[in-house]
Amino acid sequence: MHAPMNTDTRSAPKSQAIYRERLSPSLWALLSAAVAAPMVALVFVPLDATVALVTGIAVAVALMAALILLSPVVEVRGGELRVGRAHIPVNQLGEPIAYTGDEARLIRGPALERTAWHMLRGGIDGVIRVPVIDDRDPITEWVFSTRTPERVVAVITRAQTAAAGAAATQA
Repeated sequence: MHAPMNTDTRSAPKSQAIYRERLSPSLWALLSAAVAAPMVALVFVPLDATVALVTGIAVAVALMAALILLSPVVEVRGGELRVGRAHIPVNQLGEPIAYTGDEARLIRGPALERTAWHMLRGGIDGVIRVPVIDDRDPITEWVFSTRTPERVVAVITRAQTAAAGAAATQA
């Protein structure tokens, strides 16, 4: 599920997100959580069938809600790229590159650098690789999952251009 906000960086206030995507779990992961309902219900059947049914449904709904609400978010806002709880100014990043299919599988596996920071989610094919250009940072690149890799590349690039323009006007 993604919910892109305003994609025009020229009119977006500093605090408003210009891109936001929740990396929610796949349908199969949610269905797996729903399987908890009958298992929990079976435990409570000896007490009362109604209690068992209500408890089973409540546990399944709580698990599915937790899976969705605790999913990491990819966001570009206020000149920063945020992935989960991590964030970095876009002016410290190089040119982002989008990968899908076999290339993405390679980036997530054998080609993943040991000095890379990564947030990879199963069931999401797209991957973004963004080099970190700050020499003082021990992390050499960010690698993260997204459902819309081309859009994320465009938004990061646009935010970098806006940050460079803002820095030039301040100088």
